[in-house]
Amino acid sequence: MEQQLQETQYLFVGKIMKTIIRKTMLYKTGVEYGDYTVNHVQGCSHGCKYPCYAMMLAKRFGKAKSYEEWCEPALVSNALEILDKEIPKLKDKIQSVQLCFSTDPFMYGYDEVKQMSLRIIEKLNAAGIKCTALTKGLLPIELRNLSHDNEYGITLISLNEKYREETEPGAAPYTQRIAALKALHDSGCKTWVSIEPYPTPNIIEQNFEELLQAISFTDKIIFGRLNYNKRVTEFKGYKEYFNKLAYRVVEFCGENGKQYHIKTGTMVEL
Repeated sequence: MEQQLQETQYLFVGKIMKTIIRKTMLYKTGVEYGDYTVNHVQGCSHGCKYPCYAMMLAKRFGKAKSYEEWCEPALVSNALEILDKEIPKLKDKIQSVQLCFSTDPFMYGYDEVKQMSLRIIEKLNAAGIKCTALTKGLLPIELRNLSHDNEYGITLISLNEKYREETEPGAAPYTQRIAALKALHDSGCKTWVSIEPYPTPNIIEQNFEELLQAISFTDKIIFGRLNYNKRVTEFKGYKEYFNKLAYRVVEFCGENGKQYHIKTGTMVEL
């Protein structure tokens, strides 16, 4: 078996975290954030209800039986030992490693996950490997002490806390995410924001300009539409809507000297 449950458990502020072991940690991926990824946690306590693509894949491949099970994360206890074996074999092939593709490296309220993530990034950096990290938790200020080639990002699809509580119930409050990202930016780190999965107005009415202004300090913006939700296609003119916002991201980044990336399928020909 690729992994097995361990009896060891970690206690965090009333939360008990299971552990698992795996045989491999570095996976090749085709995502824009990095050509390899590390997923040192199975599951995610943020409980996103867009729905969550990672959770859907986990159910499909038998990694989780239900939403509730997915929201009870398990730490890969032997992640560092595996990396010690894999890094020497792969370091010349890797351009960058993304933390994480199917979980969150700085899961809100789980210090053990944060500490493991910091040690993984430090280990990869020591081998000359750049890392990128994306979170709905809080980016720790300790990241400023690691390689400044790394890039750190947050997911931010709204400034409305009620909407966060409905769709990302276990994730960090939006204002705290932004503050943690800005602290790293002000420390000289490369930062970015993923505005994805962005909802249509029939799901929530919001001011896109306010969102852009709230992250105007960051170095890069990624924009992507909400998928796998029938309410999006129920909104008349949804294709035109996402095209308009995507063009605005491109325009905003051009005006302010920022990098940008529009996710595939967000901007379409009409």
